[in-house]
Amino acid sequence: MADLSIEFCGIKAPNPFWLASAPPTDKAYNVVRAFEAGWGGVVWKTLGEDPPAVNVSSRYSAHYGKNREVIGFNNIELITDRSLEINLAEIAAVKRAWPDRALIVSLMLPCEEALWAAILPKVEATGADGIELNFGCPHGMPERGMGAAVGQVPEYVEMVTSWCKKHARLPVIVKLTPNITDVRQPARAAFRGGADAVSLINTINSITHLDLDRMVAYPVVGNASTHGGYCGSAGKPIALNMVAEIARDPETRGLPISGIGGIGNWRDAAEFIALGAGSVQVCTAAMLHGFRIVEEMKDGLSRWMDQQGYRTVAEFTGKAVPNTTDWKYLDMNYQVIARIDQDQCIGCGKCYIACEDTSHQSIAQLVDAAGARSYQVIEAECVGCNLCEITCPVEGCITMLPQHTGKPYLNWTRDPRNPRAEADAGADAASAPAAV
Repeated sequence: MADLSIEFCGIKAPNPFWLASAPPTDKAYNVVRAFEAGWGGVVWKTLGEDPPAVNVSSRYSAHYGKNREVIGFNNIELITDRSLEINLAEIAAVKRAWPDRALIVSLMLPCEEALWAAILPKVEATGADGIELNFGCPHGMPERGMGAAVGQVPEYVEMVTSWCKKHARLPVIVKLTPNITDVRQPARAAFRGGADAVSLINTINSITHLDLDRMVAYPVVGNASTHGGYCGSAGKPIALNMVAEIARDPETRGLPISGIGGIGNWRDAAEFIALGAGSVQVCTAAMLHGFRIVEEMKDGLSRWMDQQGYRTVAEFTGKAVPNTTDWKYLDMNYQVIARIDQDQCIGCGKCYIACEDTSHQSIAQLVDAAGARSYQVIEAECVGCNLCEITCPVEGCITMLPQHTGKPYLNWTRDPRNPRAEADAGADAASAPAAV
């Protein structure tokens, strides 16, 4: 059986599935229930100064799919609204009772070294395994000079990280905001400041939907609303990209990453790990389905690892990173075309409509004498864009088949149509992937 145990920046856990700093980790009652369900660790909901924050009501909204499935979740909740004393006492009690689980404490304070120097010894005294610096909260706290207001300024990230390394012996994990142009910049700053790891992504600025009768967005507070933090499965592609950007950045190479963003099952977790994450953090899926979802996550990941021959999580951590590159290194002579399996085709015509109206008119609609429709790919017109495969409701009915073009590997840095081809090829030769 696969071994799911991990060691992340010196922190050991029985599995890579941690609960993120959020409402599910706001108190001992929830955290104990999570550990009983099998979670490998938690990041305690963000602590701050006393007096504690005051939250508003209501706080959550959602972006729904066709069948009212929640595909995106929005919140305007702040950091903990319980006192520092109560939180620290509960953290100490939980850690004593569950010594084998990872327990990280999330922190957010103003950019004053004395405040950080005062709180860090108190957190260490609880026996916690590490601290996570919340530089990502996108609502409420930035107006107070914290959260994303820090995470969006690399100089602040480096400065506060260095303070925490100076005043604490615990591993320091820096949680990054996605509300920035280039996530590598704050990651590099955290690395320069001495961070032991980074975690990402925090939530994305969002407004999910409006009440068009009252002309106010959700969640509604009185007669007004505001942007909140977006999370859930719809945010996963953004998170995966940002994790990959840091994992393959030469300036942060080797920096451990805790992946966050839309993780709801074992496959999501495996994808984050393959792109460089050493642990994964979950919030929205647990809020929607409860803590028991970790059972399927652990079982699914273990079975998949057994099938693939991976004995430990570390054996496939970052395995997809070498295959993730810049567009300019992609093979411009590689070609695929669509193939429709007529035995699986249900004749819905979605592929034909999509291709005919919005793509390359490379699918023919055939009608026999009885009026029955069938669809055939016009290979000479197909550019291999994948649109038909994406719109097809039958998984595996349309596949993309590689073609033997006989053309050599050619990327943009070597293309004579690129006016900078020679310079680009020389400057980037060391970064280009091997030709296949």
